[in-house]
Amino acid sequence: MGIQGLTFIFLAALTATIPAATLDCTACAINRALPSSSGAKVNYVKHVPLNGSFTGSANDTFGPSTYTGLTSLCAVSVNVPSSANSSFNFGLFMPDGWNGRIITTGNGGFGGGINWADMVAFSHYGMASMSTDTGHISFAVDGSWGLNQPEKITDWGYRAMHGSVLLAKELVKSYYNANITYSYYASCSTGGRQGLKEIQLHPDSFDGLAVGAPAWEYPNLPASTLKQGLYNLPVEAPHHIPPELFPVIAAEVTRQCDPQDGLRDGIVSDPFSCNFRYEQLLCQPGVTSNCLTPEQLDTVYQFYDDFVDVNQTFVFPGLTLGTDASLLVASPNELGVDFFKYWVHGDPNWDLSTFTYADIDLARRLNPGNASSDDYDLTPYRSNGGKILMYHGLADGIIPTKSSLYFYNHVYRALLQKGLSSLDDFYRLFLIADMNHCSGSHNAPWYIGGGSQAVTGVTHSVPGFQDAQHDVILAMIRWVEQGVAPDEIIATKYKDDNVAKGVELQRPLCPYPLQAKYVGSGNNSDPSSWSCRSLY
Repeated sequence: MGIQGLTFIFLAALTATIPAATLDCTACAINRALPSSSGAKVNYVKHVPLNGSFTGSANDTFGPSTYTGLTSLCAVSVNVPSSANSSFNFGLFMPDGWNGRIITTGNGGFGGGINWADMVAFSHYGMASMSTDTGHISFAVDGSWGLNQPEKITDWGYRAMHGSVLLAKELVKSYYNANITYSYYASCSTGGRQGLKEIQLHPDSFDGLAVGAPAWEYPNLPASTLKQGLYNLPVEAPHHIPPELFPVIAAEVTRQCDPQDGLRDGIVSDPFSCNFRYEQLLCQPGVTSNCLTPEQLDTVYQFYDDFVDVNQTFVFPGLTLGTDASLLVASPNELGVDFFKYWVHGDPNWDLSTFTYADIDLARRLNPGNASSDDYDLTPYRSNGGKILMYHGLADGIIPTKSSLYFYNHVYRALLQKGLSSLDDFYRLFLIADMNHCSGSHNAPWYIGGGSQAVTGVTHSVPGFQDAQHDVILAMIRWVEQGVAPDEIIATKYKDDNVAKGVELQRPLCPYPLQAKYVGSGNNSDPSSWSCRSLY
């Protein structure tokens, strides 16, 4: 049977529905379905009609938003005690036209609150969808809630996710009086870390993951985030780069690193093949503007070099060429500062200028929340039949792209020792040219319908291209259920990131270590003008 036949069968299975729910969409009925041993209690239950709207409450999301155009479903919010002085909430959408699947999504940064936005999008696939608030309510960059709250940090680290997954599955099975056929996960950043952590601890939780830019390593990631913000300080120092010089740096990187993919188009899509010469940025005799001093050039090197500290100890990868470092100019990112201020030192007045490797060493010993998803031996998950689709923007200034390469290559090292010479049968990594953290690009195609991605006019999937070739969620499902691994995913850029304005360009994303190369002729906005080629 050809791919078209498989695609037809796959889409038919995705839209197939299970018989109607056997429980009422009421707080009383849902409460009875919760295991008494869990101590869980329903916060509220709402039935949303077709094309109806939904608004979360202040006790389960930060700054409740109203979502419209929903499919007909039962919306549930549940509170679960996790220790003597902590608890977490999770939200669950159970559509009337359920297709037997459940998908879980995650959170961002230190943020607390149910991710209703992604749940809304995923419910349109006919799946039940779930998100946890990780046990608190806060902005993504605010870690102050963790001051002297080790139980809450543990909830954020892994406990709330696992507890929510278990109870959500029980509710879904009770509500429909049917077994769940497949369980999926999709999210980005901290959400990516949450998904990886869950399968490392519990390989049977998810059949497939679509995770972007995972914040998988603690404390090294927040240490690197803090260090990156200190490189360009103090502002009066000779090595400081003022904001107006960062466009000069970016233009030079583009000039040198644009053509490596076979086409000069203002998009750096193959930075690892670029032999960038930093010294082209130096001021020449008689020139004092739009150029860098030697001291400033040293700062540029620090941005893009790996963070290596005491006794040549590797801490974390540096930025990738093509990433705009100007985000690091004003002050260190709170994601790094708050981690050490509130979670490591427990001191709101901690002076970040005193930061040294000793702080990293202390953080490793304390291990707040046991948050790292750094168990590279994914053999149990692979043996369980699980699949991983990971993606990362090549212009990510929050979590350096090379961190996903580091993770992928260390998984390869671990499994090579067990006789596996390739990860392609269960784990594929896609790098997205010019994409920022999780989403967005000025020039390049980036939209693949993943978690934490948003384009004006999108309810779910990729409008005009709702298939497994363009949609990472459908690609994950097809791989798990039909055994068709994605040899490429076509990314889309709509004009001004607005669906109503039409498609601007599309290009294929290739599984690492393959790289998309222009074939030398044809419309460069057409995916057929590009092919995936080996870098080695």
